[in-house]
Amino acid sequence: MSSSYVSSALRRQVYERAGRRCEYCLMPDSVAFAPYELDHIIARKHGGPTEADNLALSCTLCNKHKGSDLASLDPETGDLIPLFHPRNDRWSDHFQLDGARFEPLTARGRVTIKLLRLNHPDRLTERALLLEAGLFQVPG
Repeated sequence: MSSSYVSSALRRQVYERAGRRCEYCLMPDSVAFAPYELDHIIARKHGGPTEADNLALSCTLCNKHKGSDLASLDPETGDLIPLFHPRNDRWSDHFQLDGARFEPLTARGRVTIKLLRLNHPDRLTERALLLEAGLFQVPG
């Protein structure tokens, strides 16, 4: 087996820990058209291991936009800022929900929202519909 192999037990653990929702955009997997993926928070090419502490449940869009990135340029300062890290950071420390829009509370929130395109118009529409239906929740 390669070092990227994820056992069914580990996959189940990641899904359960995440509450079956993307750990970046918070979309529940029950409303997704494509199966969710396991994201190496620190990509294997950067030395990130395939173990529970380095895996996050990610929707296809968030995983595609994040890729192997660890950081991005802050749109306000131009500084290189680490992305939100689901194992080390609390969502509510970096983001808040304003209607259907994610508002950043920190530079880390700003770069994550920008890089993952969390406030793209299509994502806002989807989030608004889920909020209206009571299917979208923000962690406490």
